[in-house]
Amino acid sequence: MNPDELLAEACPQIRDLGWAHYFVAETMNSGTEIGLDGFKFYFLGRGGVLGDVDASMVQASFGYFEPTVLADSWNAGCEIVAPTVAAAAFWECAAELGRRKLTGVEGLDAFVAAADTVNDAADPTALTLYAGARRMPLADDAPARAMQLISLLREFRGSAHLLALRAVGLDSVVAHAISRPNDMGMFGWADDAVGEISDGQREQREEAELLTDEIVLPAYLALDEDGQEALLSGLSRIGPLLTAP
Repeated sequence: MNPDELLAEACPQIRDLGWAHYFVAETMNSGTEIGLDGFKFYFLGRGGVLGDVDASMVQASFGYFEPTVLADSWNAGCEIVAPTVAAAAFWECAAELGRRKLTGVEGLDAFVAAADTVNDAADPTALTLYAGARRMPLADDAPARAMQLISLLREFRGSAHLLALRAVGLDSVVAHAISRPNDMGMFGWADDAVGEISDGQREQREEAELLTDEIVLPAYLALDEDGQEALLSGLSRIGPLLTAP
């Protein structure tokens, strides 16, 4: 399999599966236990890997949210619990989802070894959210570790994509409107927040996708043929389990 084919098959699955633990009932319950409702737990849980920072730093690392919406949740949440505490709880939610959904999956140890290889080879330079998430301790058991690694590799490409958008000169909110035109309200923006999108901006978005692949490719090149197969076959088995009710 050539590198382009590997990324084309693996990265979209990682993108779609890496947030599987974000808003499930068990995660919401864990947030409630430490005093945080859904969005506060999401912002502090995911952004808390950066530490006790100003909301503007979280905004810069997330990229797509309307700044006031993010800041209001972040600041209110920080009055209840330290971001690092929320991050640890959120990270454990990923582990617990893996244990509930992935125990007994065929080839899971090989998948974890492959995902570990990619993560170990990834360069976190300038990838702020990934660099923070990469510091979180990974579980020892394969089901939990598998889910955490999928989430971590999602942050890897997501952070790389924000960097690529800056490199091509495209505002992240415009890019978001191109990719998810029906989800602007979910991220705190008015539907017409970016105005009319030009062909040139759409071309920049495509250029950023290619550049993102260039940024993450060296990490995936650390896989040999067996590792590539383990990663892809693992994702194909994991996907239906994580997305099932």
